[in-house]
Amino acid sequence: MRLPSRPFAHQDGVVVLAHRGWSGRFPENTMLAFEKAAGLPIDGLEMDIHATRDDVLVISHDDDVARMTDGDGRIPDYTLAELQQLDAGYRFSPDGGHTFPFRGQGLTIPTMEAVLRRFPDLWLNVDIKQHEPRVVSLFCELIRKYDAAERLCVGSFSNETVAQFRRACPDVVSLATLAEIGWLYGLQLLRLDGLFFRGGGHAMQIPPRRKQMGMSVEVVSPRFVRRAHHHGMAVHLWTLNEVDAMRRYVAMGVDGIITDHPDRALAVVGVEAP
Repeated sequence: MRLPSRPFAHQDGVVVLAHRGWSGRFPENTMLAFEKAAGLPIDGLEMDIHATRDDVLVISHDDDVARMTDGDGRIPDYTLAELQQLDAGYRFSPDGGHTFPFRGQGLTIPTMEAVLRRFPDLWLNVDIKQHEPRVVSLFCELIRKYDAAERLCVGSFSNETVAQFRRACPDVVSLATLAEIGWLYGLQLLRLDGLFFRGGGHAMQIPPRRKQMGMSVEVVSPRFVRRAHHHGMAVHLWTLNEVDAMRRYVAMGVDGIITDHPDRALAVVGVEAP
């Protein structure tokens, strides 16, 4: 890794990041899911951000609230006060829709600021979902307010959003863009990455497989991992939930597991959970 003075860069062994908190057991991207995950000896929390109509950054994967709450509509159309009237535990069911144990328990969509305050000792792995310059600006303001640059890792599915973030917050660890990932993948297949690859990220966070021409193609291989390391980038895989898959990719040399079930990942990497 390129920033050896930072925790993100010199972890011993495989890091475990709780995907949207402990989302396999608790409503995703809620403070409850984050707190339950933080009660385990994990390395960090993974989350997604959007901006409300009144320019407050909130934690949600979707830009529409219907999948997880009792409301509907897009987050950018809500004020924070309106958004926090919704029940963020409403749709979660641990048994396929038979029971909904978190309805009416007071769970709300949290703000990014609240998460920064609540978890000062964990990495926060943040995906910028809303691809607007104002979101990058709002986020960088928060990072500076809480002096949080050294405990964040930030990415986006938008190449331009990552570029904007790198310019605005150059002291924060950033993830490889989709373009950089695709460039390395193709070049390493041709054995040309040593000559032509130029990447700007500190880590690649990718699924182990992807769809290509209607087929499922393996992205991650021992060679891909070695070449990413050669270019100074860690390799984190999402979203690994099955123990056998975790073991397989750890044996390949991946650096991180992003999972809905952090308890399983900790067992695989040999970290004892309470």
